[in-house]
Amino acid sequence: MTTSVQMTDLSTQNSNFTQSVTITEGQRGGFIEVLATVGSIVLMILTFPISVFICFKVVQEYERAVIFRMGRLRSGGARGPGVFFVLPCVDNYCKVDLRTVSFDVPPQEVLTKDSVTVSVDAVVYYRINDPLKAVVQVANYSHSTRLLAATTLRNVLGTRNLSELLIERENISHTMSNILDHSTDPWGVKVERVEIKDVSLPTQLQRAMATEAEAAREARAKVIAAEGEMKASRALKEAADTLSESPAALQLRYLQTLNSISSEKNSTIIFPLPMDIITPFLNIGSSKRS
Repeated sequence: MTTSVQMTDLSTQNSNFTQSVTITEGQRGGFIEVLATVGSIVLMILTFPISVFICFKVVQEYERAVIFRMGRLRSGGARGPGVFFVLPCVDNYCKVDLRTVSFDVPPQEVLTKDSVTVSVDAVVYYRINDPLKAVVQVANYSHSTRLLAATTLRNVLGTRNLSELLIERENISHTMSNILDHSTDPWGVKVERVEIKDVSLPTQLQRAMATEAEAAREARAKVIAAEGEMKASRALKEAADTLSESPAALQLRYLQTLNSISSEKNSTIIFPLPMDIITPFLNIGSSKRS
């Protein structure tokens, strides 16, 4: 709910502060602008064989060129890919790369919602969606996007607990991507993806978490061992009840035990002595004491 409110506020601010790109080439210029344009055309005609190498520019498939004539944005949008024409001395152009660019967000010291200080770094992937806005609306779209990504990382992680930060990385990355995309849309920048790379915890906190995990594992081990002992005692009780019902079964069990011992330890000699023979002597000893 908090994330949706933040995104709504950001989109409202963007709609209030965004200015549309105005094409000013058709506006009437001053006498100096007209004179400079005519002089540039004359100079191009006089130096025709050489001016061809200056007037014709080439942009690659992944580039676009934004042209300004006497400081005014030319109509027709961004040029490219291919060849475009500029007048010497009066035309100026800026190349914009449309390929996806990635950069690392420096590690940020973040105080989480449950008052734990962690260091988090991330990587952001973005590309230019509108070359005109990227040149006209912002002075340096790359630097501005980097600063905004670092600020957004701190703001988003400050609203999460440490457990959420460690478990819900994908959800946090998606939230950051949406916020950055809405914020950079007036600059002609499209944020494609945001990924959290690493979360560094303080050493004392790591030790405390390791101790807690070790204690939890020991507790589970004791419970499992106790359950095993309980099941084993039940099985032994059932076996004893079964053997007590048939004396021959007990004698066969004696023989199986002797067989297993003789196969493993051949030098050991065992003489089984039935308890029925020893019982009278035990009774005599107890009667004398009394």
